[in-house]
Amino acid sequence: MLRQLFDTLHAAFGDQHWWPADTDYEVMVGAVLTQNTAWRNVERAIANLRGAGLLEPGAIMALPAGQLAEQIRPAGYFNIKARRLQNLTAVLLDDGGVEAWRRWDTDALRRRLLQVNGVGEETADSILLYVFQRPVFVVDAYTRRIFTRLGVLVGDESYGAIADHFHAGLPRDSGLFNEYHALIVRLGNGICRPRPRCGECPLHGDCPVGRASVVGDFAKQ
Repeated sequence: MLRQLFDTLHAAFGDQHWWPADTDYEVMVGAVLTQNTAWRNVERAIANLRGAGLLEPGAIMALPAGQLAEQIRPAGYFNIKARRLQNLTAVLLDDGGVEAWRRWDTDALRRRLLQVNGVGEETADSILLYVFQRPVFVVDAYTRRIFTRLGVLVGDESYGAIADHFHAGLPRDSGLFNEYHALIVRLGNGICRPRPRCGECPLHGDCPVGRASVVGDFAKQ
């Protein structure tokens, strides 16, 4: 079923070309900044960093935390995220940079990322998938919402249990996981919102919530 749902989403929306960034380090920055905020806010914060010439590790570490916080203010929780971004960057530099991390085993690198204060599972897995093309499925709030409505999930599973479900039900292919997560974001951000727009959803025929919504709309006519 997971592959069928992917095929339906891909047919509806096409390739998403996600994650939008010019460098691997910019992806890492975005993975931290997108915590608890919409991507449009992250784009504004990254534009500030780019305009100030700060989208590289040395510049981020040289900037006082308060000044960094002002640059990323549009992303929200800016004081916390400034510290988290510098925490991640410090560990990255200590370990020799992106190319050094590229040689690490996936499990070891994931453990290393999770040791960083402020890096949780979703952030770590986003870096693993989108920077290093490791076949790990990124679970976010959209994933939980959409697949609970579809009846694939109960809704209270742990992050790891949800990721394992996708790992077991799909080929371990980083390109597939990349595109699937991007399509989930597209659906969750625009259609399968807290108040869903089921009539616009390409999955409504597979979704109990969507079918009920369509029946309800018909009954009102």
